[in-house]
Amino acid sequence: MAGAKYVVEADGGSRGNPGPAGYGAVVRDADTGQILVEAAEYIGHATNNVAEYRGLIAGLKAARDLDPDARVAVRMDSKLVVEQMSGRWQVKHPDMRPLAAEARGVLPAGNVTYDWIPRERNKAADRLANEAMDAGRQGRQWEPAPRPAAPAVSTAAATDEPLPAAVAGAAGAVANAGAAGAVATAGAAGTAGATPRAGWAGPADLGTPTTLVLLRHGETPLTPYKRFSGSTGSDPGLSEKGRWQAERAAESLAARGTVQAVVASPMLRTRQTAEATARRLGLEVRIEEGLRELDFGAWEGLTFAEVMERHPDDLTTWLGSAKAKPTGSTESLTTLAQRVAQARDRIIARYAGQTVLVVSHVSPIKTLVRLALGAPPDAVHRMELSAASLCAVQYYRDGNASLRLLNDTSHLR
Repeated sequence: MAGAKYVVEADGGSRGNPGPAGYGAVVRDADTGQILVEAAEYIGHATNNVAEYRGLIAGLKAARDLDPDARVAVRMDSKLVVEQMSGRWQVKHPDMRPLAAEARGVLPAGNVTYDWIPRERNKAADRLANEAMDAGRQGRQWEPAPRPAAPAVSTAAATDEPLPAAVAGAAGAVANAGAAGAVATAGAAGTAGATPRAGWAGPADLGTPTTLVLLRHGETPLTPYKRFSGSTGSDPGLSEKGRWQAERAAESLAARGTVQAVVASPMLRTRQTAEATARRLGLEVRIEEGLRELDFGAWEGLTFAEVMERHPDDLTTWLGSAKAKPTGSTESLTTLAQRVAQARDRIIARYAGQTVLVVSHVSPIKTLVRLALGAPPDAVHRMELSAASLCAVQYYRDGNASLRLLNDTSHLR
């Protein structure tokens, strides 16, 4: 006797990549689109890809628990997971191999198919993943919110048509803790959060991306000496050379004619740099607090050599761990990444599909580049960003990011 037909939608996210992570999954009746089971769990510190695989495993196990002979159509917005589980891409990362193997073992291979879907069609799983991460941040496990049942909505074949945004709640309680995390019957699908994730490039039909043109501020009196200059120091303004650099950058950006908005860190040097371009384009500078430089604590105003002499142990620890803080600082590179990612999300939400000039500092810009590439935290120590240099990252609707430019100083020559 053939098993029941289900659709599994799964997602995972990491705020920091790696960072606090969680997954979400739903199991739908393939004929009606009705949500039968919701699953979500906060999994601690992990990458986006690990969280996505954990969401897939939870969804498959929930479907298996409903019917061990189930035939499942998996739908995910993770190109990586879909292509790897379909056998078209190799699973090269050692952290992914055991997860992929576990996912393949939940149901017979012939009972599961995989399809990529745009992120806007994966809102139910995305919402659950964000709920799980929010719960983890508050020190608790995810629990399903009470949701009123809605009338079942009939759809076309599950493999051909988008599923409805609102579907019926299932009667009776289904619970399955274990490896699948918290699982419960569900009601109407909710609205997902919008946390862009770095990853594989999506297909070309994802619409106009949001482009962030990242401009490091021009030189200050501290820049030529490579002195630490963060968010709690003297807040120096641009030097004469820095003002010249800001004007050259503004001239180049105005000639390209693509910038539609200007956003800057609240520091004086970034505001002065941003205003040079804004004046030429007739735009206003919007301040984004999350773009400020790292708090370097007692290292403010010192050179690298001076810090090595005065605080050698702290400097060595900081260079080796993203969770370490400069002497007397309130921030690590991990917490910096969290606030920069949140600032990025706010900018993308406000200026979706537009080209935005983002004027910031070395650490935040390197972090945005690192997150776009999905690179480890210590990658920020392997990048060079010159004063008044340009980088560019494009963000697509499915959550993918593409680095288009890094440390361009051609406008200064």
